[in-house]
Amino acid sequence: MESLDHAEIDQVLTPPPLRPSDRIRFVSPASPPDRDRVLRNAETLQGWGLRVDFGEHAFHKRDYLAGTDEERLVDLNVALRDPEVRAIFTTRGGKGSYRIADRLDFAAARRDPKFLIGFSDITALHLSLLKHCRLIGIHGAFFAGPGEEDVSAETSSALRRALTTTDDIVIRSRLEEPTSALTTSGTVTGRLIGGNLDMVATAAGWALPDLHGAILLLEAIGLYRGQVDRQMTMLRKAGHLDGLAGVAVGQFTDFEFDLRFSVIDILREHLDVLGVPVLGGLPLGHGRSPVSALIGTVAVLDAKAGTLTIRRGA
Repeated sequence: MESLDHAEIDQVLTPPPLRPSDRIRFVSPASPPDRDRVLRNAETLQGWGLRVDFGEHAFHKRDYLAGTDEERLVDLNVALRDPEVRAIFTTRGGKGSYRIADRLDFAAARRDPKFLIGFSDITALHLSLLKHCRLIGIHGAFFAGPGEEDVSAETSSALRRALTTTDDIVIRSRLEEPTSALTTSGTVTGRLIGGNLDMVATAAGWALPDLHGAILLLEAIGLYRGQVDRQMTMLRKAGHLDGLAGVAVGQFTDFEFDLRFSVIDILREHLDVLGVPVLGGLPLGHGRSPVSALIGTVAVLDAKAGTLTIRRGA
């Protein structure tokens, strides 16, 4: 099995776990949230013993954005600078994080590392923070997947474990996830980088970290097959996928998988030529009962065992 030296491991900033009475803040860097849903999530966090507050513009709305770029940016930067805030929850993804991802207060994030929690469009922020100040983020949320009225116990407990412990996180592939068909063989170790495919492609060239030696995480929702093909083609032909150690494929949601040439076939064409281990079927994304992963930390991908192990103690 490949291993990373201590100098490379020490390059990242790992926020400390949350403790009872820590303050967390909800901000809206992307699309406007459902207020009632956010307040229910806040009650859950309070039940964990955490103190909850909200950014000044958390419930603003400007068409498909949660306020202007400046309003969304100032809430996030104020939270990064506030020593009382120990973690930052995004109210939702949607659209808009990519508009402000290059204007975060990276110096504040380096001075006082704290988790940013979110996924989907929030991937743009995770990637930018990792590129500019090596800050680890949490790809996860209080998210109810298709057919789920409420956040599942699995989703909630996985998020709590990621936030409050330093235990390794083992994520197991699910055979019922269509992307499990992409699994190959092999075991590799690398830094887990990525998230939402649309945001990985959007970040390429300005907010995407160097992926050499990394395990690339990909998930997606509601794209046309041609969009997936174009994004994967651009990433490959521009050299962004050169030197990958492996690929972890999460949930691809709202796709038709019974087509003669489905999104699975498209992904397989692009991934096969990389010649690296691939593990599909991971419960990360917009599907049923998604779990949480740490973006930027060291992970071990074991395709044969069907596991992605995030090494918290590295």
